[in-house]
Amino acid sequence: MSDLVSFSDLATAAYCPRQLYYRRKASVRDLPESVERVRELAHQYPTLVEASDAALRNTVAVDPALYRARLGAVLTRYPGLASPDETDVLLTGKDCRGRAAKVVSPLAPTLVSPGEPPETGVWEPQKVRAVAAAKALAWRERAPVEYAYVEYPRHGVVREVAITTRAKATYRRTLRTVRGMDGPPSRLRNDAKCTNCDYRTDCGVRTRSLSSLL
Repeated sequence: MSDLVSFSDLATAAYCPRQLYYRRKASVRDLPESVERVRELAHQYPTLVEASDAALRNTVAVDPALYRARLGAVLTRYPGLASPDETDVLLTGKDCRGRAAKVVSPLAPTLVSPGEPPETGVWEPQKVRAVAAAKALAWRERAPVEYAYVEYPRHGVVREVAITTRAKATYRRTLRTVRGMDGPPSRLRNDAKCTNCDYRTDCGVRTRSLSSLL
């Protein structure tokens, strides 16, 4: 069991392996309260879709009318998200383990993101985490899992993640990176990722301004 990699470590490594290295050194595991509050929203969809403008303005990240329209469409397409088979599920697979926000029918795990969705699809770390959850659920059920979902409750958006050959290849590559980590990985050359990283000072990455690039 000690060889199992957590979903969160996989997601962090997909974003930046070096960030995972420093996060492990700092033993950071607890989630901020703000993240927990957003996760609670994912269990309140029937209430939120009927909520007043005033109530939604204090809760969601978009215009209340747009939110209700989005969430209504989501619940029409994925009614199981409002009445999942399981909630807050610890999934243990052959290679990884972690929590899924929900398990819905047809058999699929869901993850909840406190952030903003991209224009299309999901962010790469979320895709890796979604594949990990799907594979762990498939291992538990001894049945194929072809999709996972990422919920963005503050935006009334849910994105479907197909467990494709390409997605699984990215997951396996990330898994090898985490398992092979025995020291600080190479630094990224991506100022956008480094700018807001909590470990930028420890890492020694210098971000450059637009003026310096010009």
